[in-house]
Amino acid sequence: MSRSGIVFAGNILVDVVKNITGFPQVGMLATITSVKQAVGGAVPNTAIDLAKIDPNIPITALGRVGDDAYGQYVTAMMQAHGINTDGVIVTPDAPTSFSDVMSDVSTGERTFFHARGANALFAPEDIDVDALDCDIFHIGYILLLDTMDEADEEYGTRLARLLAKIQAKGIKTSIDVVSDSSLRFKEKIVPALKYCNYAIMNEIEGCGVSGLNPRKEDGSMDPDNMYATMKMMMDLGVKDRVILHSKEAGFMLDANGAFTYAPAVDIDPALIAGKVGAGDAFCAGCLYGLYTGIDNDDLLDFASAAAVCNLTAADSISGMRTAEEIRKIVENGKLA
Repeated sequence: MSRSGIVFAGNILVDVVKNITGFPQVGMLATITSVKQAVGGAVPNTAIDLAKIDPNIPITALGRVGDDAYGQYVTAMMQAHGINTDGVIVTPDAPTSFSDVMSDVSTGERTFFHARGANALFAPEDIDVDALDCDIFHIGYILLLDTMDEADEEYGTRLARLLAKIQAKGIKTSIDVVSDSSLRFKEKIVPALKYCNYAIMNEIEGCGVSGLNPRKEDGSMDPDNMYATMKMMMDLGVKDRVILHSKEAGFMLDANGAFTYAPAVDIDPALIAGKVGAGDAFCAGCLYGLYTGIDNDDLLDFASAAAVCNLTAADSISGMRTAEEIRKIVENGKLA
């Protein structure tokens, strides 16, 4: 059976990015220097990034938004980039999810204040599995999809059951995770690992599963713990590749046991406008590489360069460039 394209399912929201002069102590004041509305969440961020990398890849979005201005805005933005939004459900039962993103202009670090909204209602029943006609089904974020994260006696979570059904159709499945402070990583992520082909997440989320520290006492990355974490995730059922990323490097382990490491592509600090959506940009680069068959040795470099592009804009999508431009950044070893 011939299929094409990638389906992105899960979180759809609006980011209200507020640049601030610093994070105040409780009860104190910080100045907001600018405010910008932008798309956010796994679906719009990663799907639009991929559409900008390669507009020829068929892309479909699945999820829920509210019957409100935020929902109209984020749907229109996806449509403007050629993304099929027929599967985005407009619900009167909850508002479109949104995040107030507080971004420190002096460091680029950000903190999210999130309203779960319509995303909490997105359910397996919202997806017509029999109608799916794609090569890869990517869903994010686990820990931020309340209904999908609900317990299932047989599969562990309702999302795991959904992924099993999709895999049974011969479609590759891919997951991403949010850095949730409730520390429910094992409870909600482990069931999904058994039914995914690709697990893509950051070092904190991955090591939340293994319980290992991704960093040494001096703060540098611990490659041994990263490898052990990815090996554990493969042993828990990931079929093809585990990919973990941090601000310093990307790490990958495939089904053949090949371990790949690539330091982050360098960038002139003066070009960094923000870090919102950098993980989604890295994920978009990974999915492009997986979809087009980029070799392991080159895939992490490409994904790292895609993430670096993201850093040049305050929002999650404006900094992304085409595949050709990203390859040139890889060749140069730096975005300057």
